[in-house]
This record gives sequence, C-alpha cells and structure tokens, in this order.
Amino acid sequence: MVSQFGLVSVAHVFLVRDAKVLLMRRCNTGHEDGRYGPPGGKLDGGEEVKMAAIREVREECGVVIQPDDLEMTGVMHIKAANERVDFFFITERWVGEIRNAEPNKCDHMCWFSMDDLPDNLIPFIGQALKDHKDGRWFSSYGWN
Repeated sequence: MVSQFGLVSVAHVFLVRDAKVLLMRRCNTGHEDGRYGPPGGKLDGGEEVKMAAIREVREECGVVIQPDDLEMTGVMHIKAANERVDFFFITERWVGEIRNAEPNKCDHMCWFSMDDLPDNLIPFIGQALKDHKDGRWFSSYGWN
C-alpha cells in the first residue's frame, strides 16, 4: 500500500511591464536567499490558487490584481528539499504602485528584460520563464 503525503503548492506571479519582469531578491527566509524570483508563496488551506497568487502579490508588492487579469502560464512539478507542484501566472495589469512591502524578506526588487535575467535567478524560475516563452504549459524540475 502506498502512503499518502502532503504536497506543498506555491503560486508565483510574473508581473510584466514593457517586456520586463519584476523580480525580487529574497533575504532572511531560509529558502533561496540571495536569489531572484517573482512575488509568490505557499497556498493557505482552503484557498483557491488564483486567490493565493493575488494575496501574495498584495502582501509582497502592495498592488491589487483582479482575478480576470491573471493568466495561468504554467505548472511545474518540482523535486528539491521537498516535493511541490507550483503554479505560474502572468499579468500586465494591476492597481497601485509596486513597492517592496516586505523589506524583511526582500532586499532588492528590479525590472529585468526577459532576455537578460540575473545570474542569481532561482533556477526553476528561469525554467518557468523559458517554458512560458516556448509555450510549454507543464514541466518538471529536479527529478534527474
């Protein structure tokens, strides 16, 4: 008999403006500190994935996204320290001015060209952006 396990899921949002994506350098989190990634975070129990994405962007960047303005761009099955299924969204629309609303967890935020991403990008985030560019909706990371 196969035992069941709890699966962590994370919602990530690529905020795009003028062909550039907003990335935030993580700090003091204990996970991928010193590397860039988009706003995002774990789903809370009883929370629909799109609403989790909206909540995370509001908490981290101080802006509001309408559900219809979020487009699902991909899903990735990740094997790292834990096993996860992550959801990736993209949008060019939000209300408010983007700011670092969690300076205790992010020490730098910047708009990067999709063709010139930072060397210290979280690796699976780089794959997710490439998947989006290539029109690939599902991929796996870390299973080799």
